[in-house]
Amino acid sequence: MNRQPIIIVAGEPNSIFLEIFFKSLKSHKYKSPLIIIASRKLLNQQMNKLGYSFKVNSINANFIKFSELNNKKINIINVDYNFDNCFDNITIKSKSYINKCFNVALKILKKNKLTKLINGPISKKHFLQGRHFGITEYLADKTKINGKFAMLIFNRKLSVSPLTTHIALKDVSKKISQKKIHEHVLLITQFYKKRFNKTPKIAVTGLNPHCESNFKDSEEDLIIKPAIKKLSKLNYLVGGPYPADTIFAKDQLKRYDVIIGMYHDQVLSPVKTLFGFDAINITLGLPFIRVSPDHGPNSSMLGKNLSNPQSLIKALKFLDK
Repeated sequence: MNRQPIIIVAGEPNSIFLEIFFKSLKSHKYKSPLIIIASRKLLNQQMNKLGYSFKVNSINANFIKFSELNNKKINIINVDYNFDNCFDNITIKSKSYINKCFNVALKILKKNKLTKLINGPISKKHFLQGRHFGITEYLADKTKINGKFAMLIFNRKLSVSPLTTHIALKDVSKKISQKKIHEHVLLITQFYKKRFNKTPKIAVTGLNPHCESNFKDSEEDLIIKPAIKKLSKLNYLVGGPYPADTIFAKDQLKRYDVIIGMYHDQVLSPVKTLFGFDAINITLGLPFIRVSPDHGPNSSMLGKNLSNPQSLIKALKFLDK
């Protein structure tokens, strides 16, 4: 096998993913073979609806000859999905189909010691149903990594990482700890060292406005400041805590590679404002690199052929090494 294939789970069937996948194939050439795990019937129906005419190569998941793969055709591992219309609203009906797709992908990755996975957007409400906060946690559970993982929204100019992910704001203060901050910084630093041969400069936000509160023993004093102090003594390049309302100011941005926030929207809202689709979602700590486009299923745009493929293209190019 000259170059590792990129395994792609198409995700929610009633989403824009296949549209942006077709667009990414039209606009760029990839050196790594791409293997998409999806319903062939679904792929053909969306291809016809959207006006694309790729040739398709069906693959048996148990007997893959990686050395014979290229991207002259769409390489697909078929997972059956019974549907009436692939341009309907998202429902719970797709849950078992998506789970099957992930199971096939994880089996292939493990059996062949592969390290590259992309998944299309998935409706957390319908697929996860409260069992997991997000796909990050779903895959962490599937691969049994005991909670040591981090979500990194990556852009070469600036990346962000929420310490807690898809949880209610009222629960954030209960979920942050010195140990979690330490593990987060460690995973991010290891990733940057391995991928870019550099030690990243990391800023950590506070939890409360202006990193202060009107009560004693705030999270900044009890948790965040002591964690940063310990990490600095271990020679990690960490600073903070910084107020979240000023850390994203232009002069500040030049000082850091990564900003760790205490909760999801504290850092994802600013980075999406800054970079739009020019970012990808990477899960750190898994036995493989998992990347996904940094947007949701966007079913309201389904079938319109107007969706922007930039984030998926960034994800594919990131793994196409």
